[in-house]
Amino acid sequence: MHATALVIIAHGSRDPRHAATVSELSTRVRALRPGLRVEVGYLDFCAPSVPQVLSRLAADGVRDVVAVPLLLTRAFHAKADIPAVLYEASAAWPQLTVRQAAVLGPSTLLIDALERRLAEAGIRPGDRSSTGVVLASAGSSDPEAIAVIAEIAREWRHTGWCAVRPAFASAAAPLTCVPRTEDAVRALRAQGVRRVAVAPYVIAPGRLPDRIVCGAEQAGADVLADVLGPAPEVAALLLRRYEQKREARAVRTSLGVPLSA
Repeated sequence: MHATALVIIAHGSRDPRHAATVSELSTRVRALRPGLRVEVGYLDFCAPSVPQVLSRLAADGVRDVVAVPLLLTRAFHAKADIPAVLYEASAAWPQLTVRQAAVLGPSTLLIDALERRLAEAGIRPGDRSSTGVVLASAGSSDPEAIAVIAEIAREWRHTGWCAVRPAFASAAAPLTCVPRTEDAVRALRAQGVRRVAVAPYVIAPGRLPDRIVCGAEQAGADVLADVLGPAPEVAALLLRRYEQKREARAVRTSLGVPLSA
């Protein structure tokens, strides 16, 4: 019996490619840590739901759960949806200690995964100085999330790319002025960049990632990378977030700090 478990919390989608990608990613995480129980729960559209997963874990005698959001930025789902679901779970199954880990991004491992996908799409090491990259995120109505993507683009630019521009598949008011993928591709062309590559900063395929693909194709991007998906760096990062939360618990316990503090 496992006393502890890692629960990957994914958003879910009506697009079957989403769940298939998350399943492949969770399989990779299990392969990296064979002794750890790893489950996937969805907020919407897909099964099993997060409460269903937690109910099953409680019935199986698991006592300690670290929930890792399969999210790249700390936006609404990480700030509101997931805490609410986990709070309800704690009330329903008091025998479970359920703690929410940090979202995946930003992280150098995600940059490594982006560069892996660009290399798989045909970008060679010598192409970096003549290639402009569009860092294409799904988008958010949260200003903090938008700012994080812009900062990642600025930092990534310093690794030798000709230029890096952020772009967003979707944004709600008052952020409708943020650039779309096609806008960013055209801006790089106008800047005189010889080769333009689009790197989707998304985990799995779906409606918004398809919008990124459409924008890249409409604007004539030279290279279109795949989504991050089950990249080994993403699997390693999930485990890193799990371990960081476990270590934080150990420090609190040694200091006599209440876990709810």
